Amino acid sequence: MQTFVNIFLGFFIFKSVGAAPITDTIIYDSEFYDIPLGDLPHPFVYDENEQPDQLETEIGTALPSIIQESYSSAPLTEEPEEEASTPKLIDGSSAQGSGVLGPQTQDGLPTCLLCACLGTTVYCDDHELEAVPPLPKETMYFYSRYNRIRKINRNDFANLNNLKRIDLSANFISEIHEDAFWRLPQLEELVLRDNRIRQLPELPSTLTFIDVSKNRLGRKGIRNEAFKDLHELQHLYITDNNLDHIPLPLPESLQALHLQNNNIQEMHEDTFCKMKDFTYVRRALEDIRLDGNPINLSKTPYAYMCLPRLPVGNLI
Repeated sequence: MQTFVNIFLGFFIFKSVGAAPITDTIIYDSEFYDIPLGDLPHPFVYDENEQPDQLETEIGTALPSIIQESYSSAPLTEEPEEEASTPKLIDGSSAQGSGVLGPQTQDGLPTCLLCACLGTTVYCDDHELEAVPPLPKETMYFYSRYNRIRKINRNDFANLNNLKRIDLSANFISEIHEDAFWRLPQLEELVLRDNRIRQLPELPSTLTFIDVSKNRLGRKGIRNEAFKDLHELQHLYITDNNLDHIPLPLPESLQALHLQNNNIQEMHEDTFCKMKDFTYVRRALEDIRLDGNPINLSKTPYAYMCLPRLPVGNLI
């Protein structure tokens, strides 16, 4: 029995060895470099119908996850270069709408191209303008002297909440809308000298400096108590007009009052002082000019008792 088992195992092992496949051993020697590609033992077959993207994808998927992120098969897109930034003006507006050169004027030109904008200041002097141009919303100081502006409209300065100074000297202004200035919350200086103004509009209480010299203001040109609520007003210049009285009351903050070359003929004792309070002293008002008026200052000596200095004018 043992002999039979040994014969069976030996026959099984011999048959298994005979059935095993015989493989050729490939030796990569330098002699293969001169053999055509098609004659190599294991030629590389390239399918021209296969898309490059598919090959790149297959290669990418064979890489480790970290390297695969670095060598992505997605095509590189060239990002557009950032355009050189154009210096924006006061309102920081873009090229659309009002544009970087400010809002458009009636002439079809941006304000800051027609005029000159430096920081928050707009200069429109001597440009033969016939109207106030639309201003950038952040304008703080506006100069438009020596032009041909005849009228100030209601909305010429609308929404200019930072505007502090307006200078419209030497124009042909004869009409100012009642609401042209008083809605400006930070207006401090208003210069309208050398125009044809016959009546002042309502003024904002924030004003510290007013110059309306060389105009045509007469008896009704300044309303009653026009300066009463201007508690910050320090300088008031109304020279070379046709006033026949001193506009009262004057705020306590006033430091300089120039009324020379008008038609003022009389003054009351309580114009500057308080008749019933002899201890009252008005120290701030140091500069009063009344020369060039048909008034004799010597007739009202008590009118100056509270002042640190006498007014300049005719004493005879």
